Amino acid sequence: MSRRVRRKVARKGKEKVILPSYPEIEYEVSGLDRSGFVDWTSLPDDTVIQLFSCLNYRDRASLSSTCKTWRVLGVSPCLWTSLDLRAHKCDVSMATSLAPRCVNLRKLRFRGAESADAIIHLQARNLHEISGDYCRKITDATLSMIVARHEALESLQLGPDFCERISSDAIKAIALCCPKLKRLRLSGVRDVNGDAINALAKHCLKLTDIGFIDCLNIDELALGNVVSVRYLSVAGTSNMKWGVASNQWPKLPYLIGLDISRTDIGSTAVARLLSSSPSLKILCALNCPFLEEDVNFAGSKNKGKMLLALFTDILKDIGSLFVDISKKGKNVFLDWRNSKKNDRNLDEIMTWLEWILSHTLLRIAETNQHGLDEFWLKQGATLLLNLMQSSQEDVQERAATGLATFVVIDDENASIDCGRAEAVMRDGGIRLLLNLAKSWREGLQSEAAKPDCYVQNAKLSNTFLVLLLVLYEKAIANLSVNANVAKAVAEEGGITILAGLARSMNRLVAEEAAGGLWNLSVGEEHKGAIAEAGGVKALVDLIFKWSSGGDGVLERAAGALANLAADDKCSTEVAVAGGVHALVMLARNCKFEGVQEQAARALANLAAHGDSNSNNAAVGQEAGALEALVQLTQSPHEGVRQEAAGALWNLSFDDRNREAIAAAGGVEALVALAQSCSNASPGLQERAAGALWGLSVSEVNSIAIGREGGVAPLIALARSDAEDVHETAAGALWNLAFNPGNALRIVEEGGVPALVHLCSSSVSKMARFMAALALAYMFDGRMDEYALVGTSSESISKSVSLDGARRMALKHIEAFVLTFSDPHSFAAAAASSAPAAGAEIGRFVAMLRNSSSVLKACAAFALLQFTIPGGRHAMHHASLMQNAGAARVLRAAAAAATAPLEAKIFARIVLRNLEHHHIESSL
Repeated sequence: MSRRVRRKVARKGKEKVILPSYPEIEYEVSGLDRSGFVDWTSLPDDTVIQLFSCLNYRDRASLSSTCKTWRVLGVSPCLWTSLDLRAHKCDVSMATSLAPRCVNLRKLRFRGAESADAIIHLQARNLHEISGDYCRKITDATLSMIVARHEALESLQLGPDFCERISSDAIKAIALCCPKLKRLRLSGVRDVNGDAINALAKHCLKLTDIGFIDCLNIDELALGNVVSVRYLSVAGTSNMKWGVASNQWPKLPYLIGLDISRTDIGSTAVARLLSSSPSLKILCALNCPFLEEDVNFAGSKNKGKMLLALFTDILKDIGSLFVDISKKGKNVFLDWRNSKKNDRNLDEIMTWLEWILSHTLLRIAETNQHGLDEFWLKQGATLLLNLMQSSQEDVQERAATGLATFVVIDDENASIDCGRAEAVMRDGGIRLLLNLAKSWREGLQSEAAKPDCYVQNAKLSNTFLVLLLVLYEKAIANLSVNANVAKAVAEEGGITILAGLARSMNRLVAEEAAGGLWNLSVGEEHKGAIAEAGGVKALVDLIFKWSSGGDGVLERAAGALANLAADDKCSTEVAVAGGVHALVMLARNCKFEGVQEQAARALANLAAHGDSNSNNAAVGQEAGALEALVQLTQSPHEGVRQEAAGALWNLSFDDRNREAIAAAGGVEALVALAQSCSNASPGLQERAAGALWGLSVSEVNSIAIGREGGVAPLIALARSDAEDVHETAAGALWNLAFNPGNALRIVEEGGVPALVHLCSSSVSKMARFMAALALAYMFDGRMDEYALVGTSSESISKSVSLDGARRMALKHIEAFVLTFSDPHSFAAAAASSAPAAGAEIGRFVAMLRNSSSVLKACAAFALLQFTIPGGRHAMHHASLMQNAGAARVLRAAAAAATAPLEAKIFARIVLRNLEHHHIESSL
């Protein structure tokens, strides 16, 4: 009955409960004079404004309402030139309350249809830029209303998710209402017709950047009328007439960059575009299957024109834009950002390239196409790392998301492509990610070294930095699934950084930090480092902090604690930090199956160290713990049932827990679970049988299991193909067979053939041993007496069936004993032995007097196995045997002339073992 630590990969009594601590808050107030009062209104105005600038818009508005002085400072124009609504819900009432502050608003980012509906209530008529995502539900009416209220608009971007409910009518409204428009990028519009495009050409004379991305239909001919356009992207758009496009678009007099990535364009159209357009400098055609299939195509024939494709050296080609030949390495984008030369045209091209590359790389990563490994390993990872350092917020987001996505080849099972993960590591990605995360926490913005060419000296908003950090953390977490990358993360100080971020007051940041610690804690070598960095306390505090409304963070925190609890030392730290109470709280109250599964797994691992600490008893004594776990065995989700049964199995090693589990309905629940899991995973079968094995150590529970119908499902599980299930089912049947009533049930349910098969054929030596002992219990004579109780006809039928079963059992017990006669088999069996109770020892001692020579040999073998020096419980078993008077019976068996040779040999060895343990105990 060995404890199984689950690696999927503080006792609470009357002590005072210590509430979670939040170091960020402590840090912020540590400098205050605790002996007196602080007059906040006396702070210098610039200090207050700097304080306001670090807050999101809701907190900024709330804080400015505290007093008259701050109300005046809180509406300072410098605080409200840019507004990011994505992190919090923004409805009409919120927008109305913000309106007085938004007179000078220039830049706005929003998320979702509700925020879009609220934008017009901001009354920010001087808006120059609007950027939105999660736009699937935004309608023509909403978009038309937005542009009608913001005639000064210069940039409008909606995506990268599809704008499914926006049509050409809304695009015509944009053209009519926004004559100053310079940039228009829309994703997923179903149809962009000629009337809409011609309206843009007629009314938006400054429109230089157009992106109709992932659209279904576009009027190619009409696009040729937008003569002001310099940069055009139709990436991912289907149903394109490339013959028309390749004839019309080269006529655009100012066209510099064209993005046709992820389309069905062929080599003929590409060649025509490159050769016919005098102004075109860059043609981006990443992931264009028909183009890539043409092995004879040569895109380098057109001098002065650049073709970016999966088969070209993208970074080298981009480096050719620079006069300085030194800027042609892997860090070409970083070299550009750090350049002190003021080249407006180059800045414009590089800014556009960052945007289109980040968009296309994210789309390719999301689709997880086959055959792109070489691209990702040689260029893709490097490109993403370059783009993550962009000064454009949306580029950084997409690059970080792409980096977190492209290494995952099976999202459901969190399978990571090792080659891709290590490519990120080789290119310095781990250090970069950690440095970016660390710099955010320290309030630095080194990744924004060069200003966006559209927004000079733009300072990244606090909301954006939080979102960006979440993406950095997600990338670190995903990459850390790979053992080599996890090692690199640890060596670069990533564990300390993640443990610090786990204390964040922002739920999204804390969630991804917990996810990173979860993945890192899979490795045994990182558990101690996580504990030393304060990760255990941070994870426990997360559970208390987000006990409601934070399923994602709770699942990750519980999962990390489950991995850490598998380590003996860390298990103690989890308990000391209040982890038992926190995890039981989750098991009792949380309804999300992911949280339930991880909480149950963590409790199982905490309870797995009963020999070395008191966590097993502590979990059982926590109010409601056992009842919650029993209830979880009835969950509709197999993973939850499996981990709950595993926790009950480990907890059943404690005598008090064993009886308390039964009192909480554990016998009925676990029998029902065993009955229902015949077609379940081997993991669930093993734990269901294991929990019944643990409970059946008590004879009262053993009888209850038999009466509840637990014999039949255990026999069915004994026929499983899985070795681990063999062991737990055989162990449970061994315990049940100690009771003669259960022994008879096993015979009647067809259990003898199942046990005989285990005894003779199981790969597990432990399963074979316990099956043999169960058969020995069943046929040592006690069941015969029990079977004779009843009518004479019943007695005859049972006697006949018992005789046949007895002959079969004794034959295979004898073969088993002979098979296990070599010393190596003894050692293997001893290593896997479980502690035997005094009654069991007494049963085998009595069996030495049985008339059956086979049972004598089996009993002597069992006692030998229980007392082998070095065995885990050998000293305990020797003491029980001394108390049962076994020495006298063993000497008689060793000297008996009629006893089988095996029984004599085993009896002498057992006597020698008893003498050894007696001497050892007296030292």
